[in-house]
Amino acid sequence: MKIQLLPSTFDGAGRATPEQRLTCFLIDDRVTVDAGSLALALTDEQRETVRDIIVTHPHMDHIASLPIFIDDLFGTLTEPIRVHATEEVIAALEDDIFNWTVYPRFAELKNEHGPVMQYVPFKHGEEFKVAHLTVTAVPVNHIVPTVGLVISDAKTTVAFSSDTYQTEEFWELVNRTQRVDALLIEASFPNDMAQLAEVSRHFTPATMAEELHKLNHNGLDILTVHLKPAYRERLVEELHALRIPRLRVMEPGQIYEW
Repeated sequence: MKIQLLPSTFDGAGRATPEQRLTCFLIDDRVTVDAGSLALALTDEQRETVRDIIVTHPHMDHIASLPIFIDDLFGTLTEPIRVHATEEVIAALEDDIFNWTVYPRFAELKNEHGPVMQYVPFKHGEEFKVAHLTVTAVPVNHIVPTVGLVISDAKTTVAFSSDTYQTEEFWELVNRTQRVDALLIEASFPNDMAQLAEVSRHFTPATMAEELHKLNHNGLDILTVHLKPAYRERLVEELHALRIPRLRVMEPGQIYEW
């Protein structure tokens, strides 16, 4: 499995910068988890192969460029962009984004080839297919309905915490999964902002480290994500100070393979 955290910004030479303002993970050039920088960072080749997007929750940094992506491809799509989400998230997207005010209801529109967007609902705890992947989603502890994910291609399995604070069902799912090769887990605010992190349902490095005690798997890669750009340097220092084996900060633009 190949995963890339799509960059949010680029420098003058077109290289990805470390700041992570938008969230979008590209898997095997075919599927994304969330869509924050989806329309901004894909190559022309990837635009032709990505047709499935899993949306964990409807916060703007996770969906910002989803409508732009569909809009860009509208006339050339020969199959719909499939948006996989819970019924609650689909309702939020329809109410707040694809509402004929912010953007058209693309799920109601067609080009000369047929529909351009399709919602594919999934339920908590039930395994479902997305392209070549098998996915299970469970609720996590965020301020809007949000899911964490376990995703497998039959050879590699990766867990995504999404945005969350202290949670239980996600760890139960991860721990009953026979093998997990990597965990992508958020750490949004530095330790001295623990109160804000709790109110907004995010981890600090310290609370993330406490949460990792619930993980029963050993020897997996742990990649921290969702570092707020204003505090990135402090977060990196605090994460390194934890000295957790195989824990790294996930770098935007870099490709990770398992």
